[in-house]
Amino acid sequence: MTRRSFPPYRADHVGSLLRPSYLHSARERFAAGELSAEALRETEDRAVREVVAMQEDIGLSTATDGEFRRSTWHMDFIYKLDGINASDSTMSVRFHNEAGDIEFAPSATRIDGRIRLGEPIFGEDFAYLAGQVSTATPKLTMPSPSMVHYRGGPAAISPEVYPDIEGFWDDLSAAYADQIRAMGARGCKYLQLDDTSLAYLNDPAQRAQLAERGDDAEHQHLRNIKQMNAALAARPADMAVTTHMCRGNFRSSWVAEGGYEFVAEAVFNELDVDGFFLEFDDERSGGFAPLRFVPDDKVVVLGLVTTKRGELESKDALKRRIEEATRYIDIDQLCLSPQCGFASTEEGNALDIEQQAAKLRLIVETAREVWGD
Repeated sequence: MTRRSFPPYRADHVGSLLRPSYLHSARERFAAGELSAEALRETEDRAVREVVAMQEDIGLSTATDGEFRRSTWHMDFIYKLDGINASDSTMSVRFHNEAGDIEFAPSATRIDGRIRLGEPIFGEDFAYLAGQVSTATPKLTMPSPSMVHYRGGPAAISPEVYPDIEGFWDDLSAAYADQIRAMGARGCKYLQLDDTSLAYLNDPAQRAQLAERGDDAEHQHLRNIKQMNAALAARPADMAVTTHMCRGNFRSSWVAEGGYEFVAEAVFNELDVDGFFLEFDDERSGGFAPLRFVPDDKVVVLGLVTTKRGELESKDALKRRIEEATRYIDIDQLCLSPQCGFASTEEGNALDIEQQAAKLRLIVETAREVWGD
């Protein structure tokens, strides 16, 4: 087994982290008009400095800004693309947890103009992150192009703007390609495209919902792969790219369930990324058998440590699960991480910052004992 000097790393994490209480307070005061944008930015800067130091102190080889400047993992990015806006209507999303269901009603999106990249998104945020790291590789996380379509489907796309759906997909991938090139020019060498769609599509109930709204649900993953590859085609040669697939993560709740079998062969072999962050924290994620499709030049980051609750996993249990995965994939192609972010939305999951740090530390220690890294 070899030490990984190129992302993803043996001990890695998905990206979002729990916001400190003073940052929650600052964002509330800003929303109420009691704090200026400049003062909020200063508070965010402090929080990012502290969370980068935490990641490096724990021993992680990569650091993110915790997505501290965002409300959600995806919409803060998507709404910055020209041509995409929030509509007056809302969506209905049902999340599940052990105690019951949570109804989430975010604004629906409306694509009412040609999709373009006006200016690089998160450019200043990444520059600040890169300036804070001393030992870790700064990682930028963004929603994948698939999420723009998955959020609203055909009904969200103005037929006056895009009478032909191919024009929508072409513009979307081109805007993403511009973003990726721009971030590469700013020194980004580790990019993660977060994509819930590729996990959701394994769930027959999710495919049924897509079919009802007019999508080709049985082949949507192939379209998503095609458009992601188009966006990545001109990425810098020294930029590592991964994708993260999960089944929903909001206040310790989820949307979909089911193993990766439906999309595995196509995603693992056709998606032009270096690695896959996959959640495997409980039975909802299915077994490791789909990993048999992973080619020799790709890496899988096993999301074995849950971010949905604070109880700490057993190191021995993690090692046994890693060993189980090696029935289908070589251990040198594996890494370890949490199954998702700790705060995909600013509310965060049902654990505290100390429990979050303990889980990240467990991942680093386990990876060192398994891979010597």
